Amino acid sequence: MSYCPKILIADDEPRFCESLRLLLDGHGYDIHTSTSGGEAQQLLLRHEFDMALLDLAIPDVNGLQLMDYINIHCPDTSVVVITGNSSLDAAVSALRKGAYDYIRKPFAYEELLTTIQNALSQKKLELEKEEIHKKLELSEDRYRYLIQNSPDIIYTLDCKGCFTFVSNSAKRIIGVESEYLIGKHYEYIIHPDDLQKAKWTFNERRTGDRAGSWTELRLKSFMDDEEEEEITCEVKNICIELKCTGMYEKQTAGTPTFVGTHGVARDISNRKRLETQLQQAQKLESLGTLAGGIAHDFNNLLMVIRGHVSLMFMENNCSHLNHERLNKIDDCVQSAAALTNQLLGFARGGKYHTQPINLNSVLRQTSQMFGRTKKEIVIQDQYEKKIWPVEADQGQIEQVLLNLYVNAFHAMPAGGRLMLETENVSLGKSSEKPFNLAPGNYVKLSVSDTGIGMDEKTQQRIFEPFFTTKAMGRGTGLGLASAYGIIKNHKGMIEVKSKVGVGTCFIIYLPASEQEVTHNEAAYDSILKGIETVLLVDDEDRILDVERDLLSSLGYTVFVATSGKQAIELFETKPDEIDIVVLDMIMPEMGGGEIYDALRKIRPDVKVLLCSGYSEGGQASEILERGCTGFIQKPFNASELSEKLREIIDKSD
Repeated sequence: MSYCPKILIADDEPRFCESLRLLLDGHGYDIHTSTSGGEAQQLLLRHEFDMALLDLAIPDVNGLQLMDYINIHCPDTSVVVITGNSSLDAAVSALRKGAYDYIRKPFAYEELLTTIQNALSQKKLELEKEEIHKKLELSEDRYRYLIQNSPDIIYTLDCKGCFTFVSNSAKRIIGVESEYLIGKHYEYIIHPDDLQKAKWTFNERRTGDRAGSWTELRLKSFMDDEEEEEITCEVKNICIELKCTGMYEKQTAGTPTFVGTHGVARDISNRKRLETQLQQAQKLESLGTLAGGIAHDFNNLLMVIRGHVSLMFMENNCSHLNHERLNKIDDCVQSAAALTNQLLGFARGGKYHTQPINLNSVLRQTSQMFGRTKKEIVIQDQYEKKIWPVEADQGQIEQVLLNLYVNAFHAMPAGGRLMLETENVSLGKSSEKPFNLAPGNYVKLSVSDTGIGMDEKTQQRIFEPFFTTKAMGRGTGLGLASAYGIIKNHKGMIEVKSKVGVGTCFIIYLPASEQEVTHNEAAYDSILKGIETVLLVDDEDRILDVERDLLSSLGYTVFVATSGKQAIELFETKPDEIDIVVLDMIMPEMGGGEIYDALRKIRPDVKVLLCSGYSEGGQASEILERGCTGFIQKPFNASELSEKLREIIDKSD
């Protein structure tokens, strides 16, 4: 159904009103008539009229007064004035008050119809224009809100490269109000090393599908000193991704004129920091794999030496001519084993025997021991009173701390201050926390010194194995590498903060434990013999020989196998005769885990002692979780082997 415009006729002559009504009804208009100003006001209150035809000479309330009423209460109603010759001045006054037009009596009906149509068309255009203007304002408000609240810097440059608009994010990202940048050249905020790269990027003139792609740039950092009323600049690596396109002013003829560029600058500093941390973690992981392999092979060599030394101890009494020399060899082997354990601490899977421990107690014990030998170092501490327990290998944590103490001592050759702090911290998902550290409760441990400090390049390599800043022969470069690996394998994190000439702070996060602190009894150290039958499995002949001799000297009957296939075949023929299997974890063709699973299929209650140059973590821990009964790390002596065998054999099922 089409819309029918509503028209009010106000004239003091009833017959004139009626004749107009009949005329306009026939042209599809909805007509209402009144013969006085008061009556017209009442109709205006009850209806929304598109147009009013007013005779200015109506009684009660005259036409000009009615115009004022319409302007106030009915602003969307168009007015056409009908007047005689005597009231022409009044018609002009009505036009000044906003009437669309006036018609002088007498008039032709065609003239009236044309005037009505034109007035209604103009009013329609005005309403449409007003609606478009409102939508435009709403759209501008929406986009202004999006731009000013965007986390990215949105900007425009003129053709000379000076800022004409900068969004509010400039304050958060580079530290200066956007208004301050207006009129300044883009070079003002660019890192000096990236100026050449920026010249092409910021002056990008391509548009549409050929618009520029994302480009990485570094910006300067600014500091607004409100008290001094000045802005200072600091050359700092604020990394952004920038994308911009050219702006052109179209000409009626000829080539469009370049008027500037507009673009988006996205702060990716945090992303770049995380990428750097990830790359460093991946690099250290690769180095850890390499270090673990070296340590494993080295421990196998040490096993041969220590095994033969142990056999010679058993074959000769304490008064033998070579007894003291054997002791020195064994001491050197143990020192070498300690060195490889540092490598294993750095490598993946270097986790040892853990239990809930009190870090405050460990710090007190290790710092007191260190302080007795380095009296030129002043040790200060600030410990959390009710420190949470952590699940850790106390010996390995002590090694980490001693490595950090020694590192601090070397940084303070003339003496200085060593500060030890502990703190309970809870890290949530939104917390600022080190890379790859899961949310949860942690104990935060800080070891700070007032030494010479490190530059940024040194800090990036400080946890690499064999990296050292000391002179040749003064250090192995394994201390901090093993500290990194030990903490990582405890599901923690270690990071360093340092400044040249100020000092260094190592910060360690270790997951808190819900278990109470426990205390272990000292291990029993003696030779324990047996009469059982042992299946010894190892692929290296020299290790196989020394381990077989050790087992035989302890009283055991020994069968040997040099491969997983041979071990399984031998076990199948004597499943009830073999009391325990001593199994090397790293074997060709079939690994230790695969061999263990095959042995259990033959006899589910088989007792197996895993043996490896690696530590108990990694693959060994997976096999132990599947039910394997024990683990011993190479190199070991007869006493250690005998104790571990009796522990497993004598254990009731």
